Amino acid sequence: MNWLNPENVVAVLTAALGLIATVGAIWYERRVPRRKRVGYRVQMDTAIGDNVRTGGANARLGLFDETPEMSDATLVLLRVENDGSQFVSDTDYTGRALHGLTAVFAGRTVRGLAVTAQAGADHLMEHFTPAAGLRYEGSTVHIPRVPLDRGQHYKLLVLLTGGAVGGEVLVSGGLQAGAVQPNRSTTPDDKAPLFSRPAKILTALLTAGVVTLASMILADGDESIPIECATGELTVVGSTAFRPVADELKEKYEEDCPGASITVSAHGSTAGIRELDAQGARFARKHKKSPPMIALSDGPKSDGYPHLVERRVAISAYALVLNDRVPLRNLSLADVRRLYRGEIHNWKQLRGPDLDVVLVSRGSSSGTRDTLQRRLLAGGFELSASSKDCVRKDDARAPVIRCELDSTEQVLDTVSRVPGAIGYSELRAAADLKGLHRLSLDGHEASTDNLAHSGYPYREIEYAYTYGDPPADSLASEFLAYTRGSGLDVIRVHGHLPCSASEGLKACSELPE
Repeated sequence: MNWLNPENVVAVLTAALGLIATVGAIWYERRVPRRKRVGYRVQMDTAIGDNVRTGGANARLGLFDETPEMSDATLVLLRVENDGSQFVSDTDYTGRALHGLTAVFAGRTVRGLAVTAQAGADHLMEHFTPAAGLRYEGSTVHIPRVPLDRGQHYKLLVLLTGGAVGGEVLVSGGLQAGAVQPNRSTTPDDKAPLFSRPAKILTALLTAGVVTLASMILADGDESIPIECATGELTVVGSTAFRPVADELKEKYEEDCPGASITVSAHGSTAGIRELDAQGARFARKHKKSPPMIALSDGPKSDGYPHLVERRVAISAYALVLNDRVPLRNLSLADVRRLYRGEIHNWKQLRGPDLDVVLVSRGSSSGTRDTLQRRLLAGGFELSASSKDCVRKDDARAPVIRCELDSTEQVLDTVSRVPGAIGYSELRAAADLKGLHRLSLDGHEASTDNLAHSGYPYREIEYAYTYGDPPADSLASEFLAYTRGSGLDVIRVHGHLPCSASEGLKACSELPE
């Protein structure tokens, strides 16, 4: 793999920038002492006289027009605020004078002063008294030692004469472990910026890195080919219950891997294993290698096929399905065994309606049937078939009607149509079908949730078999690798728990055979 490709370089640089910024922020927080700070800014400086040099001509009425001294008057609105990180108390001002701050309006004479506090901070006004040091003389205003919480402010509206608009305004004073300094505002009453300039620059750089990396990934996305790709032909046989998964895996693999041709031919788990064993023997004699064939099986093969190599694919759940004319929702395992031994021939024996029991089953090659016998019937066997159409009993001596069908779809269709019918299928296939419902077993709901730890008994491992070990670069090997990698989501979507997924490794190894 080329670790120095452009995507990796951008990703590493972006990650490094984020790491440096994070470490820097933590270092600054721990190492740089927090400072007290009083900031000030001029929010308004405007002419109210008629002298052009002070700001332009204007129209005046009332006191502004009647007082001769107003011909060169100006109004300045000065905002003073705690824009630091800590509370400023009245004892933090370090000057020896009674007042705490001094505001100088260079070149102008102070003629009047009004002070206002922000909404909710009226208590600050008790500090603005002559006894606390509030006064003005010449071009200077003396401001008392006003305690300020973080973000608190007050404003001074100062009437001035004798100078031009825009003259220098300087506020000075001393703060213990702090400073008094000007700050910026683009318009009156603007708050301090939410982000500092360094924060804005860092955010812009990180955003640019992420956008660049995403653009590279998207640009190359359509050309990426899964690592499990191979060309050639492959046949997948076996389980009808797992066929929906096999069909979608085939479609996605052929879409992702041009040159691959996969055929899914599902006729039952046992039939698939027999076909693989027969085809494999012939192919191996002729070509001295494993054939391009995989058999999927609901549960393990029997001991009569020593050349077949197994791989655990997923845990699958199955369900008993019951015609809606029988409203039962739960059966005990003991009652299930009595049903399939023919001891219960009418549903009223289980407090159901007066309907004959009809057992709709699969043929002997079905892995779902084999799982039923192993997991629910404790190794017992179903009765012999007594009906061809699942409606009439062909063998009058049989205790119940029992028929055998070739596929899961046929079982579900028959159970939904025949009153009193009960059958079994892969769990997801039985969802949301009309005319039938799934049964809980011993109080455990038939559900795909929590398959790793569920007490629900009707579940089994889905196996994939090959005849010997196929070549590492063959389509069979790569398709099996696909089921353990890129195809995991397909298996999950169909309600199965992949054995190669982290949550499925232990569950698949612990489920008894």
